[in-house]
Amino acid sequence: MFTGLVEEMGKVKDIARGAKSIRITITASKVLEGTVLGDSIAVNGTCLTVVAYGTDWFTADVMPETVNRTVLAGLKAGDEVNLERTLRVGDRLGGHIVSGHIDDTGKISEKQINDIAVIVKISATPEILRYIIQKGSIAVDGISLTVVDCAQDWFTVSLIPHSAEMTTLGRKKVGDAVNLEVDMIGKYVEKLLGLKASQPNVKSDLSLAFLREHGF
Repeated sequence: MFTGLVEEMGKVKDIARGAKSIRITITASKVLEGTVLGDSIAVNGTCLTVVAYGTDWFTADVMPETVNRTVLAGLKAGDEVNLERTLRVGDRLGGHIVSGHIDDTGKISEKQINDIAVIVKISATPEILRYIIQKGSIAVDGISLTVVDCAQDWFTVSLIPHSAEMTTLGRKKVGDAVNLEVDMIGKYVEKLLGLKASQPNVKSDLSLAFLREHGF
């Protein structure tokens, strides 16, 4: 599990492309502290397993499913990527719970400056937008962000100067693709409510009234 708080930006050193998969090598420093083989590191929000590493680099395999669902296949040597190690028990949860399992990709359709903030508008599919709400959480390229506004095919997020400087999203341009992971709580709630509707004999206290009563 991750929090969506990017620890550093690494740089793609090499990409070896297979028939349907890729092997990616990334230069890094902070996320390698204490890292061993088999550890997980989020690369642009995608949970990858370290299969080899050195003093300033690590390598991970990207399976076909991940290649199809993320923008990792479009990376090239020299590109910067957001990096985050897994959450340790006892750490502060400064962002929100992020699994590192990308739901889909989106595309930056607009960027505007609003005083110190950068407002980023991202187009996405209705399948993704159904889980996005105003003031809710969304992980964009592994960055935990708060949704400012949303419609049927887009949503906006706001970057503070620190986020714009310390992550790749501040450098990305209109037309660039991004990885998206929605808040998993919404997906679980949808499934449970759907199960209750399709199987009325299943006993459960979960209902829309219950969720409203408890602040959801």
